[in-house]
Amino acid sequence: MKTKIKLPLVIPDLSGNEKRYLNDCLNSTWISSTGKYLELFEKQFAAFTGTRYALATSNGTTALHLVLAALDVSAGDEVIVPDFTFIATANAVSFVGAKAVLADVDRSSWNINPEEIRKKITHRTCGIIAVHLYGNPAGMGEILEIARERNLWVLEDAAEAHGAEYRINGPKKVGSMGIAGIFSFYGNKIITTGEGGMVTTDDSKLFKKMEILRDHGQKPDRHYFHPKIGFNYRMTNMQAAIGLAQLERINKFLEIRDAISRRYQQQLEGIEGINFVKNHPDKKNVCWLFSMTVDRPYKLSRDRLIELLSKNGIDSRPFFIPINRQPPYFMIGSFEISEYLSGHGINLPTFTTMTFRQIDTVCRIIRKYG
Repeated sequence: MKTKIKLPLVIPDLSGNEKRYLNDCLNSTWISSTGKYLELFEKQFAAFTGTRYALATSNGTTALHLVLAALDVSAGDEVIVPDFTFIATANAVSFVGAKAVLADVDRSSWNINPEEIRKKITHRTCGIIAVHLYGNPAGMGEILEIARERNLWVLEDAAEAHGAEYRINGPKKVGSMGIAGIFSFYGNKIITTGEGGMVTTDDSKLFKKMEILRDHGQKPDRHYFHPKIGFNYRMTNMQAAIGLAQLERINKFLEIRDAISRRYQQQLEGIEGINFVKNHPDKKNVCWLFSMTVDRPYKLSRDRLIELLSKNGIDSRPFFIPINRQPPYFMIGSFEISEYLSGHGINLPTFTTMTFRQIDTVCRIIRKYG
Protein backbone atom coordinates (compact mmCIF):
# COMPACT_ATOMS: atom_id res chain seq x y z
CA MET A 1 0.00 0.00 0.00
CA LYS A 2 1.29 3.43 -0.92
CA THR A 3 2.46 5.53 2.03
CA LYS A 4 0.27 8.51 2.78
CA ILE A 5 2.14 11.79 2.28
CA LYS A 6 2.15 13.73 5.53
CA LEU A 7 4.57 16.43 4.42
CA PRO A 8 3.98 17.58 0.81
CA LEU A 9 6.53 19.29 -1.38
CA VAL A 10 4.55 22.55 -1.50
CA ILE A 11 1.43 24.13 -0.01
CA PRO A 12 0.35 27.55 -1.33
CA ASP A 13 -0.31 30.15 1.37
CA LEU A 14 -3.69 31.76 0.56
CA SER A 15 -4.28 33.33 3.96
CA GLY A 16 -4.06 36.99 2.91
CA ASN A 17 -6.55 38.99 0.86
CA GLU A 18 -7.04 36.24 -1.74
CA LYS A 19 -10.63 35.35 -0.74
CA ARG A 20 -11.64 38.99 -0.27
CA TYR A 21 -10.37 40.05 -3.69
CA LEU A 22 -11.75 36.94 -5.37
CA ASN A 23 -15.19 37.49 -3.84
CA ASP A 24 -15.04 41.09 -5.01
CA CYS A 25 -14.53 39.77 -8.57
CA LEU A 26 -17.50 37.44 -8.21
CA ASN A 27 -19.71 40.17 -6.79
CA SER A 28 -18.72 42.58 -9.55
CA THR A 29 -19.21 39.88 -12.25
CA TRP A 30 -15.84 40.90 -13.79
CA ILE A 31 -14.49 37.36 -13.86
CA SER A 32 -12.92 37.11 -17.31
CA SER A 33 -9.90 38.79 -18.94
CA THR A 34 -10.77 42.40 -18.09
CA GLY A 35 -10.98 44.11 -14.72
CA LYS A 36 -9.31 46.24 -12.11
CA TYR A 37 -7.28 43.40 -10.57
CA LEU A 38 -5.51 42.71 -13.86
CA GLU A 39 -4.47 46.34 -14.14
CA LEU A 40 -3.35 46.48 -10.50
CA PHE A 41 -1.47 43.19 -10.65
CA GLU A 42 0.42 44.17 -13.79
CA LYS A 43 1.24 47.64 -12.48
CA GLN A 44 2.44 46.42 -9.09
CA PHE A 45 4.41 43.50 -10.52
CA ALA A 46 6.25 45.91 -12.82
CA ALA A 47 7.05 48.04 -9.77
CA PHE A 48 8.28 44.96 -7.87
CA THR A 49 10.68 43.95 -10.66
CA GLY A 50 11.75 47.51 -11.43
CA THR A 51 10.53 47.43 -15.03
CA ARG A 52 8.37 49.86 -16.99
CA TYR A 53 5.85 47.25 -18.13
CA ALA A 54 4.36 43.95 -17.05
CA LEU A 55 1.89 41.88 -19.08
CA ALA A 56 -0.10 39.07 -17.46
CA THR A 57 -0.48 35.79 -19.35
CA SER A 58 -2.25 32.47 -18.95
CA ASN A 59 0.95 30.72 -17.79
CA GLY A 60 4.73 30.93 -17.88
CA THR A 61 5.06 28.87 -21.06
CA THR A 62 2.73 31.16 -23.01
CA ALA A 63 4.73 34.10 -21.64
CA LEU A 64 7.89 32.61 -23.18
CA HIS A 65 6.14 31.95 -26.50
CA LEU A 66 4.65 35.44 -26.55
CA VAL A 67 8.06 37.11 -26.19
CA LEU A 68 9.66 34.96 -28.89
CA ALA A 69 6.76 35.59 -31.27
CA ALA A 70 6.95 39.35 -30.63
CA LEU A 71 10.70 39.25 -31.32
CA ASP A 72 9.88 37.66 -34.71
CA VAL A 73 11.96 34.54 -33.97
CA SER A 74 11.14 32.00 -36.68
CA ALA A 75 12.33 29.04 -38.76
CA GLY A 76 16.03 29.22 -39.49
CA ASP A 77 16.82 31.03 -36.25
CA GLU A 78 18.70 29.48 -33.35
CA VAL A 79 18.21 30.30 -29.67
CA ILE A 80 20.72 29.14 -27.08
CA VAL A 81 19.09 27.61 -23.99
CA PRO A 82 20.52 25.73 -21.00
CA ASP A 83 20.32 21.95 -21.26
CA PHE A 84 19.38 21.78 -17.58
CA THR A 85 15.98 23.44 -17.31
CA PHE A 86 12.27 22.61 -17.41
CA ILE A 87 11.28 21.56 -20.93
CA ALA A 88 9.02 24.61 -21.48
CA THR A 89 12.12 26.74 -22.11
CA ALA A 90 13.04 24.69 -25.18
CA ASN A 91 9.43 24.04 -26.23
CA ALA A 92 8.70 27.76 -26.58
CA VAL A 93 11.57 28.02 -29.08
CA SER A 94 10.09 25.11 -31.04
CA PHE A 95 6.65 26.76 -31.02
CA VAL A 96 7.98 29.56 -33.25
CA GLY A 97 9.75 27.12 -35.59
CA ALA A 98 13.28 27.97 -34.39
CA LYS A 99 15.96 25.60 -33.11
CA ALA A 100 16.81 25.33 -29.42
CA VAL A 101 20.60 25.00 -29.22
CA LEU A 102 21.53 23.36 -25.93
CA ALA A 103 24.42 24.53 -23.75
CA ASP A 104 25.77 22.81 -20.66
CA VAL A 105 25.55 24.47 -17.25
CA ASP A 106 28.01 25.53 -14.56
CA ARG A 107 28.73 23.14 -11.66
CA SER A 108 28.69 25.82 -8.94
CA SER A 109 25.57 27.81 -10.00
CA TRP A 110 23.63 25.11 -11.90
CA ASN A 111 22.90 27.75 -14.56
CA ILE A 112 23.98 28.11 -18.18
CA ASN A 113 27.75 28.31 -18.56
CA PRO A 114 28.80 31.49 -20.44
CA GLU A 115 31.77 29.68 -21.96
CA GLU A 116 29.40 27.09 -23.41
CA ILE A 117 27.27 29.90 -24.84
CA ARG A 118 30.30 31.24 -26.72
CA LYS A 119 30.93 27.79 -28.24
CA LYS A 120 27.33 27.46 -29.48
CA ILE A 121 26.94 30.82 -31.27
CA THR A 122 26.58 30.59 -35.06
CA HIS A 123 25.48 33.00 -37.79
CA ARG A 124 21.91 31.76 -37.15
CA THR A 125 21.90 32.62 -33.43
CA CYS A 126 19.47 35.42 -32.61
CA GLY A 127 19.29 35.24 -28.83
CA ILE A 128 19.97 33.55 -25.50
CA ILE A 129 17.48 32.40 -22.88
CA ALA A 130 19.05 32.70 -19.42
CA VAL A 131 17.18 30.57 -16.88
CA HIS A 132 17.40 31.55 -13.19
CA LEU A 133 17.12 27.94 -12.10
CA TYR A 134 15.56 27.03 -8.73
CA GLY A 135 15.79 30.69 -7.63
CA ASN A 136 19.51 31.04 -8.44
CA PRO A 137 20.27 33.97 -10.79
CA ALA A 138 22.25 33.15 -13.90
CA GLY A 139 25.53 35.00 -14.53
CA MET A 140 23.86 37.95 -16.20
CA GLY A 141 26.95 40.16 -16.29
CA GLU A 142 28.89 37.84 -18.59
CA ILE A 143 25.80 36.72 -20.52
CA LEU A 144 24.82 40.30 -21.35
CA GLU A 145 28.41 41.07 -22.34
CA ILE A 146 28.40 38.14 -24.80
CA ALA A 147 25.06 39.32 -26.17
CA ARG A 148 26.36 42.86 -26.72
CA GLU A 149 29.46 41.56 -28.47
CA ARG A 150 27.40 39.42 -30.87
CA ASN A 151 24.32 41.66 -31.21
CA LEU A 152 22.00 39.13 -29.57
CA TRP A 153 19.03 39.63 -27.29
CA VAL A 154 18.75 37.97 -23.84
CA LEU A 155 15.43 36.69 -22.52
CA GLU A 156 15.30 35.89 -18.79
CA ASP A 157 13.32 32.82 -17.74
CA ALA A 158 12.63 33.73 -14.11
CA ALA A 159 9.74 31.28 -13.68
CA GLU A 160 11.22 30.00 -10.40
CA ALA A 161 13.04 33.10 -9.17
CA HIS A 162 10.60 35.86 -8.18
CA GLY A 163 12.58 38.48 -6.26
CA ALA A 164 16.09 37.14 -6.93
CA GLU A 165 18.73 39.77 -7.76
CA TYR A 166 21.96 40.20 -9.71
CA ARG A 167 24.34 43.09 -9.14
CA ILE A 168 25.04 45.15 -12.28
CA ASN A 169 25.74 48.75 -11.26
CA GLY A 170 23.70 48.02 -8.17
CA PRO A 171 21.20 45.21 -7.46
CA LYS A 172 18.77 44.41 -10.28
CA LYS A 173 15.77 42.13 -9.93
CA VAL A 174 15.66 39.17 -12.29
CA GLY A 175 13.36 39.93 -15.20
CA SER A 176 14.70 43.50 -15.51
CA MET A 177 18.06 42.97 -17.21
CA GLY A 178 17.31 41.36 -20.58
CA ILE A 179 15.04 42.45 -23.43
CA ALA A 180 12.26 40.82 -21.37
CA GLY A 181 11.71 38.48 -18.45
CA ILE A 182 9.05 35.85 -17.82
CA PHE A 183 7.57 34.51 -14.60
CA SER A 184 5.30 31.59 -13.71
CA PHE A 185 2.54 31.66 -11.11
CA TYR A 186 1.79 27.94 -11.10
CA GLY A 187 0.57 26.53 -7.78
CA ASN A 188 4.05 25.53 -6.59
CA LYS A 189 5.74 28.87 -7.30
CA ILE A 190 6.83 31.56 -4.80
CA ILE A 191 3.59 33.41 -5.52
CA THR A 192 0.72 31.78 -7.34
CA THR A 193 -2.45 32.48 -9.32
CA GLY A 194 -3.13 28.74 -9.75
CA GLU A 195 -2.05 28.94 -13.38
CA GLY A 196 -0.64 32.15 -14.79
CA GLY A 197 2.41 34.02 -15.98
CA MET A 198 3.88 37.47 -16.56
CA VAL A 199 6.20 39.17 -19.03
CA THR A 200 8.28 42.13 -17.83
CA THR A 201 10.11 44.57 -20.10
CA ASP A 202 11.32 48.14 -20.50
CA ASP A 203 10.84 48.05 -24.29
CA SER A 204 7.66 49.94 -25.21
CA LYS A 205 7.52 48.61 -28.79
CA LEU A 206 7.90 45.04 -27.65
CA PHE A 207 5.29 45.53 -24.95
CA LYS A 208 2.72 46.95 -27.39
CA LYS A 209 3.34 44.12 -29.84
CA MET A 210 2.91 41.50 -27.10
CA GLU A 211 -0.26 43.22 -25.91
CA ILE A 212 -1.77 42.76 -29.38
CA LEU A 213 -0.53 39.18 -29.83
CA ARG A 214 -1.81 38.15 -26.39
CA ASP A 215 -5.40 39.04 -27.40
CA HIS A 216 -5.89 37.24 -30.74
CA GLY A 217 -3.85 39.89 -32.58
CA GLN A 218 -6.64 42.39 -31.95
CA LYS A 219 -5.90 46.09 -32.05
CA PRO A 220 -6.45 47.47 -28.51
CA ASP A 221 -8.55 50.45 -29.68
CA ARG A 222 -10.66 48.62 -32.29
CA HIS A 223 -12.80 45.63 -31.40
CA TYR A 224 -12.71 42.61 -33.73
CA PHE A 225 -10.01 44.09 -35.96
CA HIS A 226 -7.01 41.76 -36.05
CA PRO A 227 -3.95 43.09 -37.92
CA LYS A 228 -1.85 40.16 -36.60
CA ILE A 229 -2.37 36.44 -36.13
CA GLY A 230 -2.33 36.25 -32.37
CA PHE A 231 -3.11 33.98 -29.44
CA ASN A 232 -5.50 33.79 -26.53
CA TYR A 233 -2.89 34.08 -23.76
CA ARG A 234 -4.86 36.27 -21.37
CA MET A 235 -5.07 35.94 -17.60
CA THR A 236 -8.46 36.28 -15.91
CA ASN A 237 -9.39 39.01 -13.46
CA MET A 238 -10.00 36.27 -10.85
CA GLN A 239 -6.46 34.92 -11.22
CA ALA A 240 -5.07 38.45 -11.04
CA ALA A 241 -7.06 39.06 -7.83
CA ILE A 242 -5.29 36.09 -6.23
CA GLY A 243 -1.97 37.25 -7.69
CA LEU A 244 -2.36 40.74 -6.30
CA ALA A 245 -3.05 39.38 -2.81
CA GLN A 246 0.01 37.13 -3.13
CA LEU A 247 2.18 40.00 -4.34
CA GLU A 248 1.22 42.07 -1.29
CA ARG A 249 3.05 39.49 0.84
CA ILE A 250 5.90 38.48 -1.47
CA ASN A 251 8.64 40.09 0.64
CA LYS A 252 7.36 38.22 3.71
CA PHE A 253 7.22 34.98 1.69
CA LEU A 254 10.83 35.50 0.58
CA GLU A 255 11.99 36.15 4.16
CA ILE A 256 10.33 32.94 5.37
CA ARG A 257 11.76 30.90 2.50
CA ASP A 258 15.21 32.29 3.23
CA ALA A 259 14.83 31.20 6.87
CA ILE A 260 13.73 27.72 5.69
CA SER A 261 16.80 27.47 3.45
CA ARG A 262 19.11 28.52 6.30
CA ARG A 263 17.54 25.96 8.64
CA TYR A 264 17.99 23.15 6.13
CA GLN A 265 21.62 24.13 5.55
CA GLN A 266 22.36 24.41 9.26
CA GLN A 267 20.89 20.95 9.88
CA LEU A 268 22.63 19.30 6.91
CA GLU A 269 25.94 21.15 6.92
CA GLY A 270 28.97 18.94 7.26
CA ILE A 271 27.36 15.76 5.91
CA GLU A 272 29.82 14.44 3.35
CA GLY A 273 28.25 14.05 -0.08
CA ILE A 274 25.46 16.60 0.55
CA ASN A 275 26.12 19.81 -1.39
CA PHE A 276 24.22 23.05 -2.00
CA VAL A 277 24.42 25.66 -4.73
CA LYS A 278 27.38 28.01 -4.21
CA ASN A 279 26.64 31.58 -3.10
CA HIS A 280 28.09 34.41 -5.19
CA PRO A 281 28.70 38.01 -4.01
CA ASP A 282 26.96 39.45 -7.11
CA LYS A 283 23.82 37.37 -6.60
CA LYS A 284 20.92 37.23 -4.20
CA ASN A 285 19.30 33.80 -4.46
CA VAL A 286 15.74 33.08 -3.46
CA CYS A 287 14.51 29.74 -2.17
CA TRP A 288 11.87 28.36 -4.52
CA LEU A 289 12.44 24.77 -3.40
CA PHE A 290 15.29 23.80 -1.13
CA SER A 291 17.64 22.02 -3.52
CA MET A 292 20.79 19.98 -2.98
CA THR A 293 22.86 17.22 -4.58
CA VAL A 294 23.55 13.79 -3.09
CA ASP A 295 26.78 11.97 -3.93
CA ARG A 296 29.37 9.64 -2.41
CA PRO A 297 30.39 9.19 0.39
CA TYR A 298 26.74 9.65 1.45
CA LYS A 299 25.43 6.12 2.01
CA LEU A 300 22.28 6.40 -0.13
CA SER A 301 21.85 7.33 -3.77
CA ARG A 302 19.55 10.23 -4.57
CA ASP A 303 16.83 7.84 -5.75
CA ARG A 304 17.06 5.68 -2.62
CA LEU A 305 16.83 8.83 -0.48
CA ILE A 306 13.64 9.85 -2.31
CA GLU A 307 12.21 6.37 -1.65
CA LEU A 308 13.16 6.52 2.02
CA LEU A 309 11.62 9.95 2.51
CA SER A 310 8.44 8.76 0.78
CA LYS A 311 8.22 5.75 3.12
CA ASN A 312 8.28 8.26 5.98
CA GLY A 313 5.45 10.30 4.43
CA ILE A 314 7.73 13.06 3.09
CA ASP A 315 7.38 14.22 -0.51
CA SER A 316 10.42 15.25 -2.58
CA ARG A 317 11.38 15.61 -6.23
CA PRO A 318 14.40 14.74 -8.35
CA PHE A 319 15.99 17.50 -10.42
CA PHE A 320 14.84 18.04 -14.01
CA ILE A 321 15.78 15.58 -16.75
CA PRO A 322 18.15 17.38 -19.16
CA ILE A 323 16.65 18.61 -22.43
CA ASN A 324 19.16 16.58 -24.46
CA ARG A 325 17.61 13.38 -23.04
CA GLN A 326 14.05 14.31 -23.99
CA PRO A 327 12.89 12.47 -27.15
CA PRO A 328 11.98 15.63 -29.15
CA TYR A 329 15.42 17.12 -28.48
CA PHE A 330 17.65 14.05 -28.24
CA MET A 331 21.18 15.12 -29.00
CA ILE A 332 24.60 13.53 -28.84
CA GLY A 333 26.99 15.91 -27.17
CA SER A 334 28.84 16.80 -24.01
CA PHE A 335 26.45 17.82 -21.23
CA GLU A 336 28.47 16.46 -18.33
CA ILE A 337 27.32 18.91 -15.63
CA SER A 338 23.69 18.84 -16.71
CA GLU A 339 23.71 15.04 -16.58
CA TYR A 340 25.41 15.02 -13.17
CA LEU A 341 22.92 17.42 -11.61
CA SER A 342 19.97 15.53 -13.04
CA GLY A 343 21.20 12.26 -11.55
CA HIS A 344 22.13 13.63 -8.11
CA GLY A 345 19.79 16.54 -7.36
CA ILE A 346 16.81 16.50 -4.99
CA ASN A 347 14.25 19.15 -4.00
CA LEU A 348 12.91 18.99 -0.44
CA PRO A 349 9.60 20.29 0.97
CA THR A 350 9.49 24.10 0.94
CA PHE A 351 6.46 26.26 1.72
CA THR A 352 5.83 29.36 3.79
CA THR A 353 3.73 27.66 6.48
CA MET A 354 6.41 25.02 7.06
CA THR A 355 7.72 24.76 10.62
CA PHE A 356 11.28 24.26 11.82
CA ARG A 357 10.07 21.06 13.48
CA GLN A 358 9.02 19.72 10.07
CA ILE A 359 12.36 20.71 8.57
CA ASP A 360 14.19 19.01 11.43
CA THR A 361 12.18 15.82 10.84
CA VAL A 362 13.29 15.73 7.18
CA CYS A 363 16.90 16.44 8.15
CA ARG A 364 16.95 13.84 10.89
CA ILE A 365 16.17 11.13 8.32
CA ILE A 366 18.85 12.46 5.94
CA ARG A 367 21.48 12.74 8.71
CA LYS A 368 20.87 9.11 9.73
CA TYR A 369 22.61 7.94 6.56
CA GLY A 370 25.33 10.61 6.41
